Amino acid sequence: MKREFEIKKVNSILNNLIENSSLKEGLNNAKIQTIWKKTMGDNINSYTSEITLKKHTLYINLSSSVLREELSYGKEKIIKLLNEELNAKIIRKIILR
Repeated sequence: MKREFEIKKVNSILNNLIENSSLKEGLNNAKIQTIWKKTMGDNINSYTSEITLKKHTLYINLSSSVLREELSYGKEKIIKLLNEELNAKIIRKIILR
């Protein structure tokens, strides 16, 4: 009896492993932290203390109430920018704290 093996690319195998495990949420958190810093710039990052993604909701802790108020007006634009950088609709809601 001969066994037939399907040849797969390593990338494909890793993507399947990530999709079917809890690694995906951790990797998305790491990506979003990097993208937030890149997209929002140094000024906003200096007031950002924590960035967490849980179930399509992005939680941002800010040390400035003035900045929190200002960013609250542009939540939809921020969601759009971050999702474009991620090349996926991962973020559906932002909560600024």
